[in-house]
This record gives sequence, C-alpha cells and structure tokens, in this order.
Amino acid sequence: MRRWISTGVILALIVLALVATAPTPAAAQAKYPSRPIQLICPWAAGGGTDRIARMVAVLLEKDLGQPVTVVNRTGGSGAVGHTAGATAAPDGSTITIVTIEITQMHWQGLTPLTYRDFTPVALLNIDPAGVQVAVNAEWKTLKELLDYVRANPGKAMASGTGKGGVWDIARAGMLKTAGIPVDAMPWVPSTGAATGLQELVAGGVQVVTASLPEGSTLIEAKKVRPLAIMADQRDPLFPNVPTLKEQGINWTMGAWRGIALPKGSSPELVAVLEKALDKVVKSAEFSDFMKKNGFGILSKPAAEFGKFMAEQDDSMGKLMKEVGLVK
Repeated sequence: MRRWISTGVILALIVLALVATAPTPAAAQAKYPSRPIQLICPWAAGGGTDRIARMVAVLLEKDLGQPVTVVNRTGGSGAVGHTAGATAAPDGSTITIVTIEITQMHWQGLTPLTYRDFTPVALLNIDPAGVQVAVNAEWKTLKELLDYVRANPGKAMASGTGKGGVWDIARAGMLKTAGIPVDAMPWVPSTGAATGLQELVAGGVQVVTASLPEGSTLIEAKKVRPLAIMADQRDPLFPNVPTLKEQGINWTMGAWRGIALPKGSSPELVAVLEKALDKVVKSAEFSDFMKKNGFGILSKPAAEFGKFMAEQDDSMGKLMKEVGLVK
C-alpha cells in the first residue's frame, strides 16, 4: 500500500536537515583560526608596546595552534599602524595591539580614526610615564631638571613618541602642573620610546618621558638615569625613583595597551580571542615577563575594555584641550 507524505511534512524534514547540518557557534569558533594571524604593532621594534606584543604573540600561538606574527607599522604618531589594523578584513586574520593613542590622535587632527573603528577584545596592561635623562646629564634630580627648564626655556628637548602621544601629554601635563610653560621643554616626535631613548643616549634630546620599563635595559646599563615616575606609588622594580607627587607635583599619567579586531568582526571571533587572551594574561609566562620587565597588568574583557576606551577618549579630549593639543 502506497503511503503519501504531505508537502508540509516534506518541508519540515528539509528544515530539520538544514538545521542539523548548519554550523553552530561552537563549530564556527572551533574553525578559527584556520590560518596564520598578523598582529599589528603601531610602534617601533624594541619599545614597550612591541615587547608586549611579541610575548602575547608567542603565547597566543601556543594556544591557538597557528603562527602569530608581529608586524611593526610605525608612523603618524601611531596613526599608520592603528589605521592598518582598523581597515583590515574583519575575518580574524589581523589583530592589533591598540594603545592609548587611539583615544588621542583624532583630538589633534592626525586622523579621523577613533576607538569606535575597532572591535575591542581585551585590555592587557597599563604603565605610568617616567622622566629619564642621560646618565651624564647635569641633572641628578627632577627639581634640578625643572629649574633648568624654567631658567633656560627651549634648551632641554624631550621625546618618546609622536606629537600629541601619551608621553608628550605626560610631559605637557607635568610642566603645566609645575607652573612651567609647556613649550619651555619642546617635543621632538619619534616613532616610539625605543627611538626616543636612542636619541637620548646619542645626545639628540635631553629628556624622555616614556615609562621606566621601556628604559629598563638602558637604566641597567648605566646609560640612562630615571628621575621620577608619574604614578601614585613608586614602582617596586625602581624603588629608588620617587613619584612626581613626592616632589611636589600633583600629576599622574599612564599608557595602556590592549588587543582589538577590525570593526565588524563577528562575536564568534571575539569570543575565541577573548578566551585565548584571558589564558595569556593568567599564564605564569606572561606574569613573569611583565614582572621582570616592570610592566603593569590590567586585564579587562571585551565589553569592559570597550567601556574603558570610551571613558579614556572623553578624559583625553578634556586634558588635551587644557594643554593646548586639540586642533
């Protein structure tokens, strides 16, 4: 006896078959990454951001099972690298170590790019600025340096990043708080802390306001002398370096770094990388590396990192207006 199956039943069976064979979010996540990943660093090789990026790359590679290659895309006070990362295909093959400059560059008219052009994944660290001079410099204390700057405007030049970058703002805020004209210590743009420190040792500039960890190698080699740190407390790795507050200047400033995907990246990609980066930050290798090099760890997942960047963007805009860096 022939049995007839209604059209409705046939359609229902087809739908069930499609649902059964469709990739689930878990399956989609399991497929990523299926090819090598490029990690864009907007700053020069050898600097703090580059060093952290390379450690993250090594640990991500172990967890994800695909090569993770750091590519330094410098220039434009961070605009070149950040733009390259933001405009990459949102397929997970390119990630970027974004820095505090993403909340600053658009305020000074360097680029229309903002943190909104990225999909946040995780915040990794934050480091306070420092004040560093060559070991053969005439200034042994911050007071001696600032007294010289006050009496000889324009003769002591500073560097450590591009114009309007975090270390430039650190310099400007310190001078303004100390009652010294911001242009009394002119800023010489560089591609990052490593380049600025090289110029410091070579005598091209007299001051670098990058973080102390970025100058740690040269400090240990007795080529650079740290005079102060722009934090609430002294750094345990540099216990003899006083804070600005200890020296009568109520000013703090720090740089942060995190990982982001291009805008439009899928939640599945974010979830995979967020989980992997959580493992990175909690790993003994990362903790030991950060502690050994004096980098501070500040971890936030995707949603919190996005909120953090929004708050930073607002506060940076207000601060940069105060020190005359907004165009």
